[in-house]
Amino acid sequence: MNKWSWVLTSIFGVIILLFMIFLLTIGDTNHESNELTVHQHQKVQSQDMKSKEIHSEITLGAVGDILVHNTVYEDARTSNGFDFMPMFHSIKNSMKKPDIMFANQETMIGGQELGLSSYPQFNSPYSVGDALKDAGVDVVSMANNHTLDAGEQGILNATSHFNQLNISYVGANRSQEDQQRDRILHAKGISVGFLAYTYGTNGLQRPADKPYLVQYIDDDTLIDDIKELKTKVDFVVVSLHFGQQYQRLANDVQKIVVDKASEAGADVILGHHPHVLQPAEWITKENGERTFVIYSLGNFLSGQSELYQRIGGILHIKLEKSIDQNNETQYGLSGAKIMPTYMYRPNYKNYKIIPLKKADEYGLHEAKELYQEIQEHMKTYTDKIEVVSDL
Repeated sequence: MNKWSWVLTSIFGVIILLFMIFLLTIGDTNHESNELTVHQHQKVQSQDMKSKEIHSEITLGAVGDILVHNTVYEDARTSNGFDFMPMFHSIKNSMKKPDIMFANQETMIGGQELGLSSYPQFNSPYSVGDALKDAGVDVVSMANNHTLDAGEQGILNATSHFNQLNISYVGANRSQEDQQRDRILHAKGISVGFLAYTYGTNGLQRPADKPYLVQYIDDDTLIDDIKELKTKVDFVVVSLHFGQQYQRLANDVQKIVVDKASEAGADVILGHHPHVLQPAEWITKENGERTFVIYSLGNFLSGQSELYQRIGGILHIKLEKSIDQNNETQYGLSGAKIMPTYMYRPNYKNYKIIPLKKADEYGLHEAKELYQEIQEHMKTYTDKIEVVSDL
């Protein structure tokens, strides 16, 4: 081989070597690019998985006793009927904010045809229901010690009017079939079932052949009803008409009943009958879940005159539901808040429900001090409730 042939061979060899290095470099680059592509794809997959997680949250609202004395309906009287709507004007926005709003309709709205009446046996105008509808109420409890005040016809008239208003009622029923109908309300993918019971009906006897007219507190029935409804809904709310009138703290009987309802599966328990605010409490069940209880929401609209009888509240609490990518569902309660209210009615006229914190503007000079007292009072059993001046 001459010198030039050797040179050419060497140059060609170098070219071949450089070309092979180039190919390897391209291969490495493509390999890195493929790794990045896979990594990005995995990130997209992860985002897709997260997007499959579903979280829903609603606010449940509640107010206490709608106890319509004659001074209340006379103040609502107009030239052609009754108008209770102005009484709710100052707090209506706080009632309309929740996704589901509950009220304790203490007096039957049997209408004028049955004769309007006040304490001790009440019968109220239909227009009470119209005002509740206007204020955003979705469901009312009718199980209380005054359920039978206007007899069976009072219940029939009241439930008929609530049906016309598309307000659900619970605790009193038109028939056996009506009693067997579940009271379930839906909002934002969350289902909430309602039950209601009373300790008694002031000595008035429920007809033996019509046990559906009003639901009494009976341990076995209470537990069975809660367990059955729990299988059909995300949350169970139980209204209990119990306790000692005008006592500001819960008694042992209330706590026993509440413990049984909680263990049976109640998520929220709303108490009534004392006509004054009683504190809130969180109860931890054996399975680790929690129940929120307010032993008495007090009077919301009434003609009662003592100071604490004129203080009620608007409760808001969040109900949360999450479904993960494994289709497992978790539930939670949070954000319990109550805004204390005051029943303003100078000389039993011009009835208005107003925020307690602002009651000094209406002549209650100790309003702010009273608000501070109620803040402490509502936290007697737990500090896991926020007492607020506005909602």
